[in-house]
Amino acid sequence: MYSKVAVVLLFLALAGCYYDSEEDLYPPVSCDTSNISYSLDIVPIMATSCLNCHFNGSSIGGGLNLEGHAALKASAENGSLVGSVTHASGFSAMPKDASKLDECKIRKIKAWVQAGSPDN
Repeated sequence: MYSKVAVVLLFLALAGCYYDSEEDLYPPVSCDTSNISYSLDIVPIMATSCLNCHFNGSSIGGGLNLEGHAALKASAENGSLVGSVTHASGFSAMPKDASKLDECKIRKIKAWVQAGSPDN
């Protein structure tokens, strides 16, 4: 009788030692940075993460308006867009007083800037 209980307890103990690696439990999310579109990829990032402060309204955060392609392209061309979202030294880390953008969003912004910041 005790040997059956011991076998069951041993089985339960060993079953509790099951281990998955983090990669198996949380596979990396794909981040497609090919063919980045201003209207489909960049505008949504700006709308949710930047335009609540940097828009042409009653007050513009830091005096920087990022509303519209022309305004955003100017920040892309002078390096402040990528410098700020990557929290690079010498730039104001953005979004201000919030978590850094997730890596996929940053990669999309970088890809768009590297492609010449097209209005597509």
